[in-house]
Amino acid sequence: MSTEPVIPSSVINRLSERLTPLLKADLGYGGFRNLLEEVSEVRELARSEPVRAIAESILGAFCFAVRGIFFDKTPDANWKVTWHQDLTIAVQRRLEVSGFGPWTKKSGVLHVQPPIQILERMLAIRIHLDHCLEDNGPVRVLPGSHTSGRLSPKEIEEWKSRVDPVACLVSRGGILAFRPLILHASSSAQQPGHRRVIHLEFAAEDLPGGLEWQGRW
Repeated sequence: MSTEPVIPSSVINRLSERLTPLLKADLGYGGFRNLLEEVSEVRELARSEPVRAIAESILGAFCFAVRGIFFDKTPDANWKVTWHQDLTIAVQRRLEVSGFGPWTKKSGVLHVQPPIQILERMLAIRIHLDHCLEDNGPVRVLPGSHTSGRLSPKEIEEWKSRVDPVACLVSRGGILAFRPLILHASSSAQQPGHRRVIHLEFAAEDLPGGLEWQGRW
């Protein structure tokens, strides 16, 4: 995790100008999916040296970005997220492959829960376009929880009872990296303004059985 700025301010300004209009804040929406498919500036960001350096240090030189989402917390979209793991991936088409399921569709794209071994070899990287402090709903994590596989509701409660959460405070232009399986949550912002985040997910291997990642950048 890099809490201090690593992405140049000029790049953050350009991304902010490009991405903020995508959000329908007047309708209370706080997210935009299919970011890599829709926005060339985000594809450039995923391939940039600061982001690649983090991804490659964990997943190796042949890793690639597979999904991008844009989040914001505003007075009109000031949500909270309960403790959970990120358990789905985006794929191009549905094939019945052992260990994959259930299936869902989000923003027109097929998503599926893969075998746990695939999730264990992925990495989420979040680039912050605004300061993320205690009062605007930072991500909180339960350290070590990503090592225990897919957790049941009872197991999540057990983790909550014995591990103190850590708030991930990140400066504008900073990067937060974590495993999708780590238990994470966020509260509503106490002083909602903007908390814009580009969420990228990286993998380093093909999917089995003819399944294909929705994208590969």
